[in-house]
Amino acid sequence: MGLLSEGSPLDWEETKKYADHVRKHGVKQFINLYHKLKNRPCDVLKWGDEIEYILIKLDHTKKKAAVLLKASDLLPVLQKEENENPSENPTAWRPEYAAYMIEGTPGKPYGGLFAHFNVVEANMKLRREELQKLLDRENGETCLSLTSFPRLGCPNFSIPTHEPNPTATGVSKSLFFPDDAIFSDHPRFRTLTKNIRSRRGEKVSINIPVFKDTHTKTPFVEKFPNDHDGEGARAALPDHIYMDAMGFGMGSCCLQLTFQACNIDEAKFLYDQLTPMCPILLALTASAPIYRGLLSDVDCRWYVISSSVDCRTKEERGEEPLKNNRFRISKSRYDSVDSYLSPDNSKFNDVDLVMDEELCKEMIDGGVDVLLARHVAHLFIRDPVSLFSEKIHQDDKNDSDHFENIQSTNWQTMRFKPPPVNSDIGWRVEFRPMEVQLTDFENAAFVVFMVLLTRTILTYKLNFVIPVSQVDANMHESHNRDAARNGKFHFRKDIHSRSGDANDVSSLMDINTIINGGTAEDGTEFPGLIPLINSYMATIEDADVDTRCTISQYFKLLSDRASGRLKTTARWMRDFVDKHPAYKHDSVISEEINYDLMRTCVDIMEGKVEGAAGMLNTLESKSADEIPESMIGTKDLQINGAVLNCF
Repeated sequence: MGLLSEGSPLDWEETKKYADHVRKHGVKQFINLYHKLKNRPCDVLKWGDEIEYILIKLDHTKKKAAVLLKASDLLPVLQKEENENPSENPTAWRPEYAAYMIEGTPGKPYGGLFAHFNVVEANMKLRREELQKLLDRENGETCLSLTSFPRLGCPNFSIPTHEPNPTATGVSKSLFFPDDAIFSDHPRFRTLTKNIRSRRGEKVSINIPVFKDTHTKTPFVEKFPNDHDGEGARAALPDHIYMDAMGFGMGSCCLQLTFQACNIDEAKFLYDQLTPMCPILLALTASAPIYRGLLSDVDCRWYVISSSVDCRTKEERGEEPLKNNRFRISKSRYDSVDSYLSPDNSKFNDVDLVMDEELCKEMIDGGVDVLLARHVAHLFIRDPVSLFSEKIHQDDKNDSDHFENIQSTNWQTMRFKPPPVNSDIGWRVEFRPMEVQLTDFENAAFVVFMVLLTRTILTYKLNFVIPVSQVDANMHESHNRDAARNGKFHFRKDIHSRSGDANDVSSLMDINTIINGGTAEDGTEFPGLIPLINSYMATIEDADVDTRCTISQYFKLLSDRASGRLKTTARWMRDFVDKHPAYKHDSVISEEINYDLMRTCVDIMEGKVEGAAGMLNTLESKSADEIPESMIGTKDLQINGAVLNCF
C-alpha cells in the first residue's frame, strides 16, 4: 500500500521542482534515523501478513462476472471497530489502488509463541467473514483473494460500468482501464498514476506474451478502435497482450509478510537470506495466467506490475542518449532486489548498482555503513512521484516522510524497513513476491512456512546467498508456465558454509529438490527446506499438538505443490479454461468462461469443491481463534537451544 500521507497532491511539473529537495532531505532523515536507532536494544519477534481482496459481482442470470467498485463504501464500516479499539481489534483494513480492492491485516502482529502459527488461518477467515458480511450475497456480491481478475480491461468489466478516457483529460489515458476504477477516497493513487505517466512522457507500456493455442491468431495482432493518437498501436507488440495503465498491475493482489528483527544486523541478514527465496515462492504461488481476457504465456503478475509503474524515460531506458536525465536505469522501480546488505555477502553483488554517488558519499561520511548507504543511494536515483504541498518542508530530525516517499515507491521483492520515527517498532524486512491464493488455508500455509523458514535460517545459521545476477535469472524463470514443476533455478549447494567462490556456490535445481530435498543437476545432494524446518521444530519445547498438526497439513500442501502432485493456481486455471466447453482454443476468455471460472473460485474459497481438481489436498486444519490459555506464558521460539527474547 505504501505511504498514505494526507494533503494537497502536486502534479508532476510541481513535484519535479522539489525532487532534489526530497532526495536531499530524505537522506538526511535516514542518516538521523540510522544513528538514533542503529544500536536499538533487542526487539522481540513480531510478524504479520497482508492480504488484498478483490470485490466481485456474479450475475447468475446473464452468466457474467465483474469487479465491484465498492471499496469506498465498505472501508469506513470495516475500520469503525479498529478506530474505536485500535489496540484490541483483531483485524485492520486499508485502501488499495483500485476501487474494487481492500487490504486486510491482523489487528496486531503475531509474536514468538509456537501457538501463534495456529491462529493465522483463523484470523484470515475472520477477515474474509467481516468483508463478506457487508456484501449482498443474494445479489451475487462476494470477495475473492484472487491475484488478477481475468477480464480486467475488457468492455464492461466493472460494476458500475465506466468508459475509459484515453484523452488528455484522463488520469491514466488508458484505452481499457477507466479512471473510475481507481480508488478515489485518497489522492495518492490517482496522483501516482498521473505523475508516473507524466514523468515517463507517455503511457506505461505492458506487453505480456500471449499463449499460442491451436486456434490463436498468428501473428496475434489487435486493433484498438479508440486509439485515436496511435500510441497503443505503436506500443503493442505482435503476439503479446498489450496493457497501458497502472491499474493492470497495481490493481492485482498479492500476499505479503513482514518480520521484525532483533536489531539492524539481523534485519540485513534476513533481507539477504530471503532474497534468493523470492523467485522460488513466486513460482510456487503462481496464480495469474490471464490478462485482459486473454490467456498469456506466463503464470505470474510480477512483470505486469513492474511495467505498470515504470516511470523511466526513454533516456533512462537506454532508447535515447542521456540529455535531460541523470542515469541509465536497467529496471523499473517495481522489480527485484539489486544488492545484498551484509558485508559477508558483498562479493555476491555482481550487477552494476546505479546510485546517486553524492548522496552515497554523504551517508558514508555521516557514518552509515557502506552497503546500506549504497542500497539507499540506489533507491534514491528515483524521483518522488507523489508529493503533497503540506509535506514539502519537514523537520529532518523528527520526520521521515521524504525518506519514506522514495523508499515506499521502490517496490522490490524485498524491502528493508527502518523503524518509524518516534515509535516502538523495530527494524523490519518485508517479503513481497508471493501471489495471493484462493483459500485461507493456502495463504496461511505459505505465511507459516516463510516465518518458520526465518527461524530455521537463524537457528542453523543457514546461507542461501548466491550472486544477484542468478537471482535475476531465477526471477525470469519463475514466470514461465509451470515453473513450479518444470523450472530450473540457481540455488546454493552448501547452505551451511559462509565460504566459497561466488562463481561456484550454486547449482541448478528444480523446486521439488529445493523444498523437499533431492539431487541437484551437478550431483550435489540438497537436504530440502521442509526437512530442515522439521528438524528445527523437533527442538522446540512446549509445542502443542494442534499447532503441529496444522503445520503438518500446511507443509503437505507445499510439498505436493513443489513435487507436482498438486497444481499451482495458475495451472489449475489453465486446465479449467482448456476443458471449458465454450473455449475455442484461441486464447480468448469469454464472458461465459470467466463467469464459470469466478463462480468456481468462489466455491473453492467456500470449501464446496472437494480437492479443487488437483489443486488442494485438504481445506481442513486445526486453526483456532485464540491461543490456548495453557500456552500463554510459555517459552518463545528457540534458536540454538536457547530461548531468545529478541530475534
